[in-house]
Amino acid sequence: MVDTPDFDVTACPSPAYVVDDALLRRNLELLARVQAESGARILLALKGFALWDAFPLVSQYLVGTTASGQDEARLGAETFGGEVHAYSPAFSEAEMAVVLQYADHLSFNSPAQWQRFRAAVAEAPREVSCGLRINPEYSEGKVALYDPCAPGSRLGARAADLAGVELAGLDGLHFHTLCEQDSDALERTLAAFEEAFGRYLADRKWVNFGGGHHITRPAYDVARLVRVIRDFKARHPHLEVYLEPGEAIALNTGYLVCTVLDIVENDGAIAILDTSATAHMPDVLEMPYRPEIIGAGEPGEKAHTYRLGGLTCLAGDVVGEYSFDVPLSIGDRLVFTDMAHYTMVKTTTFNGMRLPSICRIDEASREVRTVKTFGYEDYRQRLS
Repeated sequence: MVDTPDFDVTACPSPAYVVDDALLRRNLELLARVQAESGARILLALKGFALWDAFPLVSQYLVGTTASGQDEARLGAETFGGEVHAYSPAFSEAEMAVVLQYADHLSFNSPAQWQRFRAAVAEAPREVSCGLRINPEYSEGKVALYDPCAPGSRLGARAADLAGVELAGLDGLHFHTLCEQDSDALERTLAAFEEAFGRYLADRKWVNFGGGHHITRPAYDVARLVRVIRDFKARHPHLEVYLEPGEAIALNTGYLVCTVLDIVENDGAIAILDTSATAHMPDVLEMPYRPEIIGAGEPGEKAHTYRLGGLTCLAGDVVGEYSFDVPLSIGDRLVFTDMAHYTMVKTTTFNGMRLPSICRIDEASREVRTVKTFGYEDYRQRLS
């Protein structure tokens, strides 16, 4: 556990997401090594990390972005460059017209979607390589909410769904089954994928192994990942391999800095913060999980334990219980760790909560720069 932050927590607004460029580059250098040693091409999944102010740095290492719809595709094309990949469970005609302006690769969720839009792809003003997302019906995910291969899943075509289906014109296959998992899970998933869909690989040009690869997590088996990819490419030398992590790019690179506004008592001390679990770190309630705070411990571990609550009217807007060496005071700043991925892109203005500011820490000087602050107009403009 880190006891003190290595940046000036008073140099940013509160609340604020603060991304450390030095830590971000460390992750990117590892991902670049994986690309070089495995031969795979790695994309940034914008659904996990979309801080486009940092894209001049990220684009030095990764080949492009992957999008979940028209706006992410446009953002990737306009602010990142490189390859733009897109996938959605279903496209409308209006959205497809936009996506085709930006996407280089386009994965459809079903054969029916491919048939519906193949003429539009052929008439597009730019060449687009199309693929099909498949469901290998194999997953080791432990949280049902994040398991795309759960029974009844709407995500991807099963092997049975392809019986008698004409796949001519499709360049690739795309699967995504992992969630914060190691390369051993990928190896077993890949075996299931090849057993069920290997017959279709000879006529394809690429395979996308999706996201969920926790590559930059300490103790992740990078050597195994490289071996798994190299072995796959040796079996299928004509296929390009893509990975599209989101979390791994920004894992352990950012913080959420917040301030204690009040302390009340109800079966224990409760500190009310100027942030919110439901609005600013929703995965705390959805996953659920307990984020770490620099200098804090488990309940009862240190001398003073508090329940940390958010600022909205939601009764369950509670981050959790934490203990501290000294009593908390109004005005104290707390620093939640690992808040750069998913948290930043999933924020809401529920209850009129203002979005946290966005800051970056300079690699060399360690100075904190405020990239953006949010106010009333940001709340007003999303309504009418």
